Amino acid sequence: MSRPVHFEIPAKNPEKTAEFYTKAFGWRIKKWEGPIEYWLITTGEDSEPGINGGLLRRTDPQQQCVNTVGVADVDKAVETIVKLGGTIMVPKMPIPGMGWLAYCNDPEGNAFGVMQPDETAK
Repeated sequence: MSRPVHFEIPAKNPEKTAEFYTKAFGWRIKKWEGPIEYWLITTGEDSEPGINGGLLRRTDPQQQCVNTVGVADVDKAVETIVKLGGTIMVPKMPIPGMGWLAYCNDPEGNAFGVMQPDETAK
């Protein structure tokens, strides 16, 4: 069964936006030491229900918040999404040390991600 595993918030000014969410909700936000500019968001304790997310610099004025769903196989998920009338916005790509990610649209145009965990992804 698939379930939400991650969300992303685009921001024109990530540092200021990180400060907002930290003060508004007590989220812990720290800059990722990976190959792209990204901030990791921890929304609560691991023992509590909920999901964590990320903050990134907005690259398009229309860019919206994106929820990501965990899947066992990104390739199969993408195939099924297309068969059901969805589209692929960004094809499968590695997130180093984390897994494989693709961004899609449902038939109504809503964006979402599908992520397959794989620590060996490069």
